Order: sequence, then C-alpha cells, then structure tokens
Amino acid sequence: MYSKPLILVTNDDGITAPGIRFLIKIMNSIGEVVVVAPDSPKSAMGHAITVNSTLSCTKIKIDSGPQSEYSCSGTPADCVKLALNEILNKKPDLCVSGINHGSNSSINIIYSGTMSAALEAGIQGIPAIGFSLLDYRWEANFKPFTRAIEIITHNTLRKKNSNNLVLNVNMPKVNHEKEIMGIKICRQARAHWIEKFDKRINPMGKEYFWLSGDFINNDKKNDTDEWALSNDFISIVPVQYDFTAYNMIEELNKWSFE
Repeated sequence: MYSKPLILVTNDDGITAPGIRFLIKIMNSIGEVVVVAPDSPKSAMGHAITVNSTLSCTKIKIDSGPQSEYSCSGTPADCVKLALNEILNKKPDLCVSGINHGSNSSINIIYSGTMSAALEAGIQGIPAIGFSLLDYRWEANFKPFTRAIEIITHNTLRKKNSNNLVLNVNMPKVNHEKEIMGIKICRQARAHWIEKFDKRINPMGKEYFWLSGDFINNDKKNDTDEWALSNDFISIVPVQYDFTAYNMIEELNKWSFE
C-alpha cells in the first residue's frame, strides 16, 4: 500500500507546535507520513500512559501536505501505542519524535515525553529517533538542521532491521547551518538536577509550589552529549529501555540472602 517508507511522527509539545510541523515537512520528503500527537503540550511526562481515564483520537488537518494526522488526548507513549494498535494498518518503518523545544540530553531523557515516545516505538521493534533543539522558544529556528535531520533519518532507515535502534538526537542552538561543527556519536553525560521549589500563595490563601532548578554537569569528558552540544556539535546517543545494571549482577550474587 505504501510506495515509500511509512513514518510515524509524534512529539510531546503538542500537534500544533512549530517543531513537529517542521519535522512533518522533512519526513514528507522521505516517506509516507502518519502523525499521531498529543492535542496539547505533554512535556516532562516521561513514559506515562493513560490507564484510569479514556482516550480520544480525532483525525484532523492542520496545514497543507499529504500526511494523515490524528490529535490524541493522551501522552506521547499513548500516541505511539494507539497508532500501532488502532490507526496504522502496518508496522511503520520508522518513528520520529519531536522536534522538541528544549534539551533532552543527559539525565533529561528520563523525564522526556519526546524520548519516551521514541523508546515506546523501540519496545515494539520499530527504529526510532527523538529530535530535540536546545531552544525553548516557540519561535525557535529549526531550518539550519534540515540537512542533518535528513541524513540521520536516511541512515536510520537503512539500518531498520537493527535490533532496538533508538537514537537521542540533540541539536545546539545556532543561527546558520555553517555554524554546526558536525555530528558526534556520544554517551549520555553523567549530570543531574538540583531542584528548587518556589513556594507561593494563591489569591485564596493556599500554598502552591513552582518547580525550577539548576542543571549540574560534572562530567567534563569530550565524549558526552553535553560536551558536543556546548561545542556546537549535533549529539547522537544510542539509548535502550533495558535498565539492568549488568555490572552489578556479579556483585549482588555474592550477597547472602539467608
């Protein structure tokens, strides 16, 4: 039925976000595109799924283009599950998620709805890429990364039979393509957040909290995603959903449980 690769597109910023609209246009030049994305922003949802309420999914048309589009009330992971089980009539060749407005490098992958959608596809044996840009602005400039996104997508499609191929792609904030230093394969930097909660009082006198924090990166080696991004490289980190700490198995087998 599909003459070109079938590509599922999703995100966590919502189906109308500029990042996903830009990504859809690029994917239309590569394959047959089906979009299933949240109907509103679902950032920092992690791998949450909807189990205690209903889901709705509506076919819509936002702008010109040959893509089929569905707006879903659920999380990014919900969108992938729904697409695979209810919307698509075949397994897609690729799932792309993003382009996220903001970083998903280092520890941020744990909280990311963008990358959780990509990992959900990976769980189902579908090659997947999460694209993120280090610019939180709604009017972020995605154009300098057009060629890089195309190259990474074509490479992933050529390796579509590789097991568990999920890529976390982060792009530095630049104004022109010539400012990009290249594409670098990296590991995830060992960094963390120190959370801060801004306590406030609402007009009714009730306390509430607003989460903020400081990103702490003590991993200064030049093979990390944080190093690459700070030096204007596009970082690619291959990721997996197997959380097993294999290096600890031998040690734990020495413990006594009697």
